[in-house]
Amino acid sequence: MKIECIRTHHLRCHLEQPFGFSQWYYDQRNVLVIEVITDEGVSGWGECYGPADVIQGAVEKFYAPRIIGMDPICTDAIWQHMWRSSLDFARAGVMMAAMSGIDMALWDLKGKALGLSVSELMGGRQRDLVPCYATGMYYIDMPEDTLMPRLIEEAKGYANEGYTAMKIKVGKNVDFDLKFIKAMREALPNTKLMADSNHAFDLPEAIKIGRALDEYGYDWFEEPLSPEYPHQFRQLHEKLDVAIATGECEQTRFGYQKLIERGGVQILQADLAYCGGPSEALKIRTLASTHGINMIPHVWGTQLNLAAATHFLATAYHEPGRKEERELLLEYDRTENPLRDELYSTMVQVSGEGAVVPTAPGLGVVIDKSALKNFDINTTETR
Repeated sequence: MKIECIRTHHLRCHLEQPFGFSQWYYDQRNVLVIEVITDEGVSGWGECYGPADVIQGAVEKFYAPRIIGMDPICTDAIWQHMWRSSLDFARAGVMMAAMSGIDMALWDLKGKALGLSVSELMGGRQRDLVPCYATGMYYIDMPEDTLMPRLIEEAKGYANEGYTAMKIKVGKNVDFDLKFIKAMREALPNTKLMADSNHAFDLPEAIKIGRALDEYGYDWFEEPLSPEYPHQFRQLHEKLDVAIATGECEQTRFGYQKLIERGGVQILQADLAYCGGPSEALKIRTLASTHGINMIPHVWGTQLNLAAATHFLATAYHEPGRKEERELLLEYDRTENPLRDELYSTMVQVSGEGAVVPTAPGLGVVIDKSALKNFDINTTETR
């Protein structure tokens, strides 16, 4: 079996309600999905995290021509071939995002060719239901005295749906954040809470916010600092009890090795559509385990990345391990997302109880090609 064709689809949708976080607001979603097709008609799908139009060029013009004719079952060999092809000028960034989507598609294809789910290919499911946390409480353009109660009501809605864990956004401004952290805990005293600043704070601000998270029993502080200053994570951790989580901006085991060596990080959040794909995510998890650190994927985008992360966590062990294991939570974004919710005929089934791990061959999700036309703004094909 050989790779015969690689198609890319730049998908876009406009949002009814723009939403924001510490850095900016979104009024549309864009994603690049990749289809790898063999000479025997077996195909696999993957997606990329990052600027879809730029990544599309990297796939079409650079990587796709280099892997046409290769055996798609040999995922590690293909990954290494792509890596060496661009090593001199693209060890990270959008080129690695392109590799990630191709690699994800190859895992989907390999599972279909062998009749095995991706979790079986990754070593076997440890659980059939992966517990989830709801990511939400993004900002809406309104006065703060109106915004805060609206965010609290949003969170209560997720609790009513059965979610026992959720992640809020911080980083709007320190005064608002401190009031919001307290208000969330008072509204949901028995809910597992986490906070994500999307690298909004300098070190003194992060310490101040982190101490509030300690006071109100939050489980982790996500992206408290800029990825440009990894040495500050150790400084922050020395001041706090709350776990420091970061890594969605990082790529490859080599990048994560440097992040771990700096110290201070307890949870790595590699995105399987960006870090190098499932092949590299497994290596990052092994690396993390040697340091007693857990890897919990960042999840954004469509059903493909959601399914990949679900399979990944279905096969995970909590470090260091115990009889009553600690939950490794799957991120489930609750913002408006037609590219995830209106594009697929078969989806990962998610509820407050968790995500059901797909058992069909490959990733176990299926794109509705008629629906694809509603969002596809540019398609490429390489043979």
